[in-house]
Formats: sequence, C-alpha cells, structure tokens
Amino acid sequence: MPSSPLPDFELAGSIWFKSGSQNWGNPRRMALLAAIQEHGSISAAAREIGLSYKAAWDAIDTINNLSDTPLILRTTGGQRGGGAELTAQAIEILELYKHLDEIHQRLMKRLARVKPGSNQHLQVLQNMMIQTSARNNFIGTVKHVKLTEIGAEVTLHIADEIEIVSSVTRNGVETLGLSEGRRALAFIKASSILIGKDLEGARLSARNVLPGLITAVQRDAIGAEVNLEMSSGHSLAATITAESVERLQLEAGQKAYAIFKASSVLLGTLD
Repeated sequence: MPSSPLPDFELAGSIWFKSGSQNWGNPRRMALLAAIQEHGSISAAAREIGLSYKAAWDAIDTINNLSDTPLILRTTGGQRGGGAELTAQAIEILELYKHLDEIHQRLMKRLARVKPGSNQHLQVLQNMMIQTSARNNFIGTVKHVKLTEIGAEVTLHIADEIEIVSSVTRNGVETLGLSEGRRALAFIKASSILIGKDLEGARLSARNVLPGLITAVQRDAIGAEVNLEMSSGHSLAATITAESVERLQLEAGQKAYAIFKASSVLLGTLD
C-alpha cells in the first residue's frame, strides 16, 4: 500500500532572543511572561502554558538571572499559589517580542506561498524532524511482511544491500498499517547492538548482521561507543564494554559488523 500524499505545504517558526550562546527569550518563556501579566499568578500562568509550577519558577529564575535587573517580581504563598508581576522593562520586552513575532508570522505566510518543489523534498525534511531517544534511526520501505498467528516479521529496505528485519506483534503491523511499499522508520538503541569482526562464514542467531567500516571508537574506563559506517553512507552507533574493545582490538578504519536481534528493532510510520 503506497504512502498517503503529504498535506499542503506550510511553514511555521518562532522568534528567539539570544544573549551570547544563551537562549533566554524563547517562545515558551515569552508565553510565560504574557500569562503572568494576564493572571498575576505563577501557578495560573504555568497551567495556561502547560508548565509545572516548579518549571515555571525555574524559568523565572533563569529570566531574572540573565537580566541586569529582575524582570519578574514574585511573592510567595497566598490563595493563588504565589503572586507575580512584570516590571516595566519586562513589559517593554514582551511588547517588542509580540511586535517582532507578528512581523515574523507575516513573513512565514509569504514564504509558504513558495512551492517546495516536490513531495520528495518534503519527505526528506519530515525525516529530519524525527526526535527519539534511540541513537540509530533509519527510514526505509517495507519489502516484506511475514505474519504468524500473533507475531510478524517485517523486512525494511534501507538502501542497496542494506535491509533491517524487525520482529513485532501482528497487532503492531495492523496498527501501523505496515505492508509492502509503505514507508516506515526503524529505531535501534545503541546498547542493543553488538560489534563483531572476521565473521565471514559464521552463523549467528541474530537476524541483522550489517557490515561496515569503523569510523570512530570512543572509550572510558568502563564503556565505549563504536561508530560504524556502511557502504550506503548510513551509520550506526553501538555502546559496548571497554573490555570488548580491548579484546577485539577495535580501531578506526577496520572492517566490522553491527549485530542486533530483530526483536531489538522498533518500527514506526510518519503518516
């Protein structure tokens, strides 16, 4: 089943205030200033913008610390959980931010009228927006789905000679709508990947054995991270023990293999 067409092209963006390398005037903090101005209460302001009470206090500390004089004056206790008000300088900054943001949003609307060129460009941009705790993220096309009574094995084509096999539940396949030709994502934790050498002719129980070249080995007294680049240009990161690095004598420039079980591969979709 082919992927569904992407929606109409839109652009979105936000204004950030910076002081050196410190981002302090980000949209969330400006929203906090606006909510404090409206409610005069830290707890009410935090609820309005979806922050915890503690996170709101921490944000206020950061804002005040980065200013020559405090921008937010606080009082503790009270029925409203702590009062607060903006100083005259804070109000001026907030008004400036609102003005710049209005100009920025008008610019974004004008830019959105420019066509992106092709859906392929949009798909690449969409893939770049993915954020996950797994170190290894891949985008590919479902090549084959093998169903059992309760489980499924999904083969994802990543690039020429690069395929990843995932073992998931049948319900997972149905929920994600996975079928041949569908775009899908594969996520593998670095801690789930083993590194091997000289495996030509070896038989392994792991379904995924991907060859590559070691590009970097970073280690400390206990652990190590090994980066492997495949012929397609895709890279993998594996976290292993320092003892394993020493025993295998792993160094940059060596040929090696990334080894991981099908059950270690999580799948997802973008549409």
